[in-house]
Amino acid sequence: MKYLFLFALFITTSQAFSQLGFCEGSKGEPIFHEAFNGGGPLLHGTTSYTFVDGHDPNDGEYTISDEIGKEIGGWFTHLPNTTISNGNALIVNADFTSGQFYEYRVSGLCENTSYEFSAFLMNILSPTSICENGGIPINVKFQIWDQTDTELLAEGSTGNILSTNTPQWEQYALTFKSEPGQASVILRMFNNAVGGCGNDLAIDDIIFRSCGDLTEISTPVVNASELNLCEENAPISLDLTATPDFSAYNDHYFQWQESTNNQDWDDLSGEITNEYTTPQLSSSRYYRVKVAEDPVNLANNLCSTVSEPFFVNIVETPEAPVSNGDKTICRNKEIPSLSVEIEDDETVNWYASESGSDLLLENSKNFTPENEGIYYAEAVKTGFECAASKRTPVRLEIHELPVAEDEKLQICEQGELELDAGADVLAYNWSTGETTRKIRINTPGNFSVELINSNGCSAIKNIEVTAVDLVGIEDIISEDRKLIIIPLVDGEFEYSIDGNNFQDSREFDVSGGIYTVFMRDKAGCETISQDFPHLVFPKFITPNGDGYNDVFRVKGLDFFSKSRISIYDRYGKLLKSGNGQNFNWDGRLDGRELPSTDYWYEIKIENFPVRKGHFSLIR
Repeated sequence: MKYLFLFALFITTSQAFSQLGFCEGSKGEPIFHEAFNGGGPLLHGTTSYTFVDGHDPNDGEYTISDEIGKEIGGWFTHLPNTTISNGNALIVNADFTSGQFYEYRVSGLCENTSYEFSAFLMNILSPTSICENGGIPINVKFQIWDQTDTELLAEGSTGNILSTNTPQWEQYALTFKSEPGQASVILRMFNNAVGGCGNDLAIDDIIFRSCGDLTEISTPVVNASELNLCEENAPISLDLTATPDFSAYNDHYFQWQESTNNQDWDDLSGEITNEYTTPQLSSSRYYRVKVAEDPVNLANNLCSTVSEPFFVNIVETPEAPVSNGDKTICRNKEIPSLSVEIEDDETVNWYASESGSDLLLENSKNFTPENEGIYYAEAVKTGFECAASKRTPVRLEIHELPVAEDEKLQICEQGELELDAGADVLAYNWSTGETTRKIRINTPGNFSVELINSNGCSAIKNIEVTAVDLVGIEDIISEDRKLIIIPLVDGEFEYSIDGNNFQDSREFDVSGGIYTVFMRDKAGCETISQDFPHLVFPKFITPNGDGYNDVFRVKGLDFFSKSRISIYDRYGKLLKSGNGQNFNWDGRLDGRELPSTDYWYEIKIENFPVRKGHFSLIR
């Protein structure tokens, strides 16, 4: 069914009509809406213009399309999507004669009801066209007549609508009131301008809808159109009052309505005054009031208006967050985030305990802890200080790694060596491809084994195997009570003076005597021994009679059956000589005290090399 016509306007004078204006109150559903979606010609008698299809209209022609400027270069080439329907529009190339160009009877109106008529208009002439000064502006006058066509209910003019740099829709409106006993009106449109270069226009979305008072709902409880109440504080009953602003209606008739979703509304039986008391509410509800100037119009949504809804928002306590699962990692891995799922209007706080205020993190579904343990997430409604949900536990478990201590070992020449992973675990992966705890090798090299425990955690143990060091004694030194073994080469060796108890240290603190020194490599491949007379020689003597260091005596000679000591001065003169077992010298020669200086000794032991050295005499 085709309803509105359009016309192209050429305007000569600009007339301002104060009647143009939008409904300042509440609006009903459209009782008539022409969106030009069909694309064909308007109904016969709607306009005197000629319909064309598939191309731009010439003077005195119109088309219905969403494309313009295909042949007429001075027009814009598109229609902006800023109307209601954003589709086809009525495109009019104005006639050269001003005057009425459109008439249409709109039926189905309610009697004695205020209405708003509106339409979108656009000057489709580009200011870059050949028309001087942007072309003739469009100018349209609207008139609303009663159904008898004898009483003008309202009129108004758009005034001059000039061309713009870019295509722009502008919506215009006119309000009027239907007569008692009448259900239709006549819409007329007039071109206030003459023809010429310009006055070409587009029209879209011609709408008639009821216009009523702006009605507000209030309650003493809150100075707003919404009451937010935490679920733990419900139920609640409210006294609501509907107050119209008398911008459109002289008389007011009411019908209260209720909804759970702000879309589907139900009348509240018997609630037909401007006041309403709700029942005790434990869940959210919307309330609004339908208002009409005549009680018969309350039954028709097209003949009445409704207030903005009043929302009683019972903020429900959230359900406990849903855990995305506990996390288990090995000690050497990066700690992952714990996370939960909640509703879109909720947020999450994390705690260290099931109850209490030990807050760890706010406003995040994800939490990365520093240590293992159980952490708790609670949901709260965003924007409200209402009770939180129960807390959901989420666990982070960190498993220890197998103990893997690296080793350095030696292997005997032409021998074998057993390598031990060193830990009882679930699985072993050797670099040799073997999978047992222990393996045997016969060559030096670098070996590794991956230790995997029952939790799937793994660690790498490295074993460096080198050829055994050459065992050999270069020298044995006596320093006071210390017996010091000097190896032939540097290496990993062990030492002993009894052949049973070995030590890493090359030094032994022992009294003088003959010792068998043992040396072996750490792998136990070779052990050698050497006899050594360990003699403790004094470095100085102080023959002052105090009982300390009064005489030169060599400790250890008592262990040798045959020995002889000789003392010489610096010139090689023999001062004293005798059997080493009982030898001592107090620094005298023929009863005479010798001066403080260095003296030399020579010790001969049967079957051992001669030992020589020097000491100091201090007086």
